[in-house]
Amino acid sequence: MAETKSFSNLENHDEFIHRHIGPSPAEIEAELKALGLQSLNQLTEKTVPLKILSQRALDLKPAMSEQNMLSEAKAFAQQNKVYQSYIGTGYYGTLTPHVILRNVLENPGWYTAYTPYQAEISQGRLEALLNFQSMVIDLTGLPIANASLLDEGTAAAEAMHLCYSDSEKKNAKSIFASRDCHPQTLEVLQTRCEALGIELIIGDHEQFVFSEPTSSKFFSCLLQYPTSSGEIFNYSEFVKKAHEQKITVIAACDILALSLLTPPGELGVDVAIGSTQRFGVPMGFGGPHAAYLATKDELKRSMPGRIIGVSIDANNNPAMRLALQTREQHIRREKATSNICTAQVLLAVIAGMYAVYHGPKGITKIAKRTHRITASFAQGMKSLGYKLKNQYFFDTLSFETDLTTAQKLKSLSNQYQLNLRWDFGIASNDKIFFGLSFDETSTPEKTETLWKLFAEAKGQNQRLIFADIEPTVLDQLPKDLIRSSKFLTHPIFNTHHSETEMLRYIFKLQGKDLSLAHSMIPLGSCTMKLNATAEMIPVTWPEFSNMHPLAPREQSLGYQGLIGELESMLIEITGFAGISLQPNAGSQGEYAGLLAIRKFHQGRGDGHRNICLIPSSAHGTNPASAVMAGMQVVITACDSEGNVDIKDLSAKALLHAKNLAALMITYPSTHGVFEEGIKDICDIIHGHGGQVYMDGANFNALVGLCKPGEFGPDVCHLNLHKTFCIPHGGGGPGVGPVGVREHLVPYLPTTTRTYGANATQRVSSAPFGSSSILCISWAYIKMMGGEGLKKATQVAILNANYMAEKLSKHYPILYRGKNGYVAHECILDLRPLKAFGVEAEDVAKRLMDYGFHAPTMSWPVTGTLMLEPTESESKPELDRYCEAMIQIREEIRLIETGKIDKLNNPLKRAPHTQSVVTATEWDRPYSRETACFPAPWLKDSKFWPAVARVNNPHGDRNLVCSCLPVENFQQ
Repeated sequence: MAETKSFSNLENHDEFIHRHIGPSPAEIEAELKALGLQSLNQLTEKTVPLKILSQRALDLKPAMSEQNMLSEAKAFAQQNKVYQSYIGTGYYGTLTPHVILRNVLENPGWYTAYTPYQAEISQGRLEALLNFQSMVIDLTGLPIANASLLDEGTAAAEAMHLCYSDSEKKNAKSIFASRDCHPQTLEVLQTRCEALGIELIIGDHEQFVFSEPTSSKFFSCLLQYPTSSGEIFNYSEFVKKAHEQKITVIAACDILALSLLTPPGELGVDVAIGSTQRFGVPMGFGGPHAAYLATKDELKRSMPGRIIGVSIDANNNPAMRLALQTREQHIRREKATSNICTAQVLLAVIAGMYAVYHGPKGITKIAKRTHRITASFAQGMKSLGYKLKNQYFFDTLSFETDLTTAQKLKSLSNQYQLNLRWDFGIASNDKIFFGLSFDETSTPEKTETLWKLFAEAKGQNQRLIFADIEPTVLDQLPKDLIRSSKFLTHPIFNTHHSETEMLRYIFKLQGKDLSLAHSMIPLGSCTMKLNATAEMIPVTWPEFSNMHPLAPREQSLGYQGLIGELESMLIEITGFAGISLQPNAGSQGEYAGLLAIRKFHQGRGDGHRNICLIPSSAHGTNPASAVMAGMQVVITACDSEGNVDIKDLSAKALLHAKNLAALMITYPSTHGVFEEGIKDICDIIHGHGGQVYMDGANFNALVGLCKPGEFGPDVCHLNLHKTFCIPHGGGGPGVGPVGVREHLVPYLPTTTRTYGANATQRVSSAPFGSSSILCISWAYIKMMGGEGLKKATQVAILNANYMAEKLSKHYPILYRGKNGYVAHECILDLRPLKAFGVEAEDVAKRLMDYGFHAPTMSWPVTGTLMLEPTESESKPELDRYCEAMIQIREEIRLIETGKIDKLNNPLKRAPHTQSVVTATEWDRPYSRETACFPAPWLKDSKFWPAVARVNNPHGDRNLVCSCLPVENFQQ
């Protein structure tokens, strides 16, 4: 027998590790030398407290090559059975225009950008989001909309919170919801209500009593339009009666149906919410999808999420920016009405582009075609003897049948590879209800296949022909609700209908945004690292992207296998006993973790525990999440070194011992150091009966080195869109899974893998949240392996210390660990420069002239910049950024020494646009070259800010949140 030879030595298993980690071995050695160190392990020993270092390596499979990873991903994909879905329930088949699929969804110029806090280099994304808001405003008939929320269920919860906070009826603690809302929406709403002490009453809206004493306890109502079962009601009289009792009305509306139906704003509705998924965003087993929220003008300052507004720049040209920024959590903290990290920017851009591409005529055509197919199918079903329950409908039908026929239908639908909706239950007369929803992907041929199935279930042989039935069918929309008002009238929705025009429009906007495709984005606490192309490829495979989240379990075995592997790998990485992947944003992870703690206390008879201690350095999202989870926030102090003031923490833990629920702490700290006292901090909280929640925003400094499940925290949320390579998407999508120790496992949010009867109900609509992008993090871990993940963490810490060392000669480093090193990020103190009239904002805007995005500005300390380079940036890129910062410091020195005017200088007048530096007149005491080409590399490749410095106060005084006339942009 011939000897079997091993060729494993020929396979380059660690190739991807070297692709992901930016510095080469020689560059790593050079950086270590600059720090006076011999190895990465030595750096680890000097930065990370020895008492929290894990004593064993990660037990993960060896790193895989890109091709092997993709082969394994394909094997999972092929286990999924993507049947034709008629389930509906808020998730529908859609056709993503290929020009949008390739040039937005699959384009790093769009998916690697950051939240548009630096408006001057985000004008493309801001315009795309303004289009989204305009689309929502037009279709809902309400005057103001936000720039997206996470999904329809959480949007309903946010709307409820909005109405509760603004209610005139301060003693009203109940909300009514129609029983014909989507079931997952009701479940998410119930979760939010329970934490806030609000009573959710579900019933028939036609039986709602608008008289005392019933009406006095309600502050709001939630309706579905059309309903989950497909019926269309005219809610105008209901709304009128509700308003007489000072009850606000929320309507969850189908975005496509609104092109044919009277918009909710014209019915008097106060808040409209819904999903824009069917505007070109694949179902993806539940997400990510962009929800929307529109409301009346008087509620605008309490709106959740982000709003894009139009202002002017320093040259009085129109410029877009994030509006009403005083609502953001870093400012409002525990007074916030929602969590700012609740957006799906990339998906909102896709939905907005879908509207731009199709325009009002195209959208209406798609809606009419969907309705005609639905009405034709209903007519055919009647001839087959099925009892239709709907009087009116748009795209969803409900039928009643007997048990025997239902059983045959279930068997035949599997044979025909299609899914119906069966969650209506059994009626009192033993009749079974089932439903079907049609969509953009429905066709006459597919409809004929359906008729064949339904005839067979009744033992009939007749064959129905679509072309014979459709001409005889009447529309089934109520005549008093036919839309008469126009929508999408702005030229932007009536111009780009050829692919050539659309392609150029997309690239025009893309050219206005700085992304990771241009240069590093060193945002402290946001970990903008490489999102490798190989990791992104499976996302748009049809086996993953076309799966309905409520498809039968046996059809999603590939998803279950991949998700199960990801859960297991994250459990190993964190050291926790269980993890839930349902939270579809970091903010949702915070919320879910705190709900688990709350349920744990309630289960022990300690439901009175409601105090949440939060250090003053914490993320602004932390207090907002705590309040949403029904807790009372108590702020604890930090010492002069940026660490938690343990003495103050101990005193407040003792003071609130009887009611102490939790401590929320970020580790490493928000100040960019590994706190030596983390174990002592956990012991103090546990000693007083509380639980420790660790914000995992900085987990990129821990992976492979430390496991929070081993050194004290009880709960930790992770940001897969930071640490585990899901791209930021310009402000979403994200995934915020939450891991817990053994005693909290029963209280994790429910998924299809339910942990127990006490589990927290859904915190997001879909069982696994943003399921379709989980493959990105799975791929990253598979290709890095345990050793690769550890090295990535060490290099992230190395890069941060290298930049801190290089910049410390020019800017003070605000905080360091006990050995003089920082963690994975550092804070540059610019406050002394204020004496010369220079603010952190001036440095941030000047960096744009050098082709860079600013670090995190004025947070967690006002007047500072927090810089995090990540492991993905090479030494030359780090040096280039440092050189820009050093040169800016020299420009500041000219101001210090009086060699240049305090107000008329390159910093104060930054950023410099192309139109400014090419204008005939130049009235500045520095050269045009200094303005726009201050560094040699810029002459090879120059990124031009689209607008000059934006005037934020002007935008808030003159709030405009929809598209401006075209002539405003032609100056």
